[in-house]
Amino acid sequence: MAVRIRLARAGAKKRPFYRIVAADSRSPRDGKYLEKLGTYDPHLPAEHAQRLTLNEERIRFWLDQGAGLSDRVHRFLH
Repeated sequence: MAVRIRLARAGAKKRPFYRIVAADSRSPRDGKYLEKLGTYDPHLPAEHAQRLTLNEERIRFWLDQGAGLSDRVHRFLH
């Protein structure tokens, strides 16, 4: 099973809210995931503390297990 750390969309129409999740790469974007690792709210100002929340310990765990990162999550982490 290839695990990817990626965004899963939530929220209302025209008001996106994203969960950062570890999911099987074959599952749909908003489908089943293995674990929630954080959130991203693009409508909050860039300096707001709740715009991006990450569980860095669990992200490190999944990376050690061989999980890949999506392009957007890679930008968040580096």
